[in-house]
This record gives sequence, structure tokens and C-alpha cells, in this order.
Amino acid sequence: MGFASFLGRVLFASLFILSAWQLFNEFDPSGGPVSKELIPKLTVVKKNLSSKLGVALPDIDARQFIATIIFLKGVGGILFVFGSTVGSFLLLLHLALTTPLLYDFYNYRPGKPKYNQLLNEFMLNTALFGALLFFIGMKNSIPRSQLRKKTPKAKTV
Repeated sequence: MGFASFLGRVLFASLFILSAWQLFNEFDPSGGPVSKELIPKLTVVKKNLSSKLGVALPDIDARQFIATIIFLKGVGGILFVFGSTVGSFLLLLHLALTTPLLYDFYNYRPGKPKYNQLLNEFMLNTALFGALLFFIGMKNSIPRSQLRKKTPKAKTV
């Protein structure tokens, strides 16, 4: 069971680690190709939040946001491989920040190809979010005494 659990964590985390590696390699002074998609979406979020809160918000730097995504995916994925709850919380934070922002299917009409594509990606990330919540729940449901099995002492005759 131990090896299967470790292998499952490695396969699950590889999605985040490899994605962070790709973003890191594409990162340049402008933020990389992802920034071209992110800048308009961050501007819309800023305008919506400013109007709802009634306060002027500072600009959200796309490079800083992408660097944060790389950190959350990379460090969270590596910690998750080793069974850390902190890693799963970092991955949850990443998914909570990026899923509604990047996969904004709600801005398109149903039936359009872009709508279907974004809705599919949104649902996949929602499933990943649920899997991370399940991992945290299972991790917390096992009593700490069961995590460290005590080895019986050898009897001397």
C-alpha cells in the first residue's frame, strides 16, 4: 500500500511539477506567452473588484502573478509527493486562484467551441481541487499513532 500511495502522489503531482517547469522555461521579461492571456483577464478582475468594493485597487502585475503560480505549482507539487499537507494546501491555493480566472467559460455562450473547451478545463481543475480535499481529509482522518507503526521489541531469553 505504501508504494502504491507514493506512486499515486508522484503521478498526481507530476501534472503540477511539469507544468511549473514549462512555465519557468517560458518565463521572460514580459512574463512569457501566458501573460498575453492573463493581462486582459487580470484587468477585468481588477475592474470588477474595484466596482464591487468601491475602492481603487492597484494594478496586478502579470509577471508577479505568473511567478507566484510557478512557485505554488512547483513547491506544492514537490511537497505533495512526500505526503505533506502543506503541499496540498499550496496546490489548493493555486487552483483557487487560477481556475476561475483562466477558464472563464461564463463569459461565453453555451454551444460555442470556446465555451465547451473552457468548461471542460474548469471541470477538470474542479476535480483536481476535490481530489486534493479528499487527500487532506484522508490524511487528517488517520490517527497519528497509526502513522508510526511501533516495531515490537525482540524478547531475550
